[in-house]
Amino acid sequence: MLEQLFPNVEIDKLVEATIETLYMTSISVIATFLLGIALGLLLFLTSKGNLWENKVINLIVSAFVNVFRSIPFIILIILLIPFTKAIVGTILGAEAALPALIIGAAPFYARMVEIALREIDKGVIEAAKSMGAKTSTIIFKVLIPESLPALVSGITVTAISLVGYTAMAGVVGAGGLGNLAYLEGFQRNHNDVTLLATVLILVIVFILQFIGDLATSKIDKR
Repeated sequence: MLEQLFPNVEIDKLVEATIETLYMTSISVIATFLLGIALGLLLFLTSKGNLWENKVINLIVSAFVNVFRSIPFIILIILLIPFTKAIVGTILGAEAALPALIIGAAPFYARMVEIALREIDKGVIEAAKSMGAKTSTIIFKVLIPESLPALVSGITVTAISLVGYTAMAGVVGAGGLGNLAYLEGFQRNHNDVTLLATVLILVIVFILQFIGDLATSKIDKR
């Protein structure tokens, strides 16, 4: 039955492409989460009236975030080819897509982190400061726990965007379902391959959304 519906689909290639997409997504989500939180905290803490208030650092970090989150992803991949080749050794395959995926998504998530931190009640932060809490304590005991539901919700949105980025990366040889849909589907006019690759990408997105919504509802005690 499956062979009749999808006569041009090779199961081995489909499984390999799915694994590559999951690999690129999972690694880039983890790295984006960590780097995005670091950048978001830096943006928040160095802004006016906060613990590390520093206009120069805030402007530099803000400029970096604004520039890299504004560049269309397909252009960013091309711009980062020399950098990717220098650190990975190749511009093809799932590994080669990771630098562009992380650099493209982390600034986007950093802004979400900054917004989540700004929504925290200032009184909670001031209370922690008045009790003599160190900056590290305020970060890990106040800022992150208080903003955690928004952080999880934000990384869910970012993860879904990253699935789309992996599909675009596949067009320039990064592997994954995007690469399969383009090379085996579009270029060879095998619409069944393109359709099945698209369905699998949608399934991955739905699963990520479900996990993210579930995690957010469990964490949010309001």
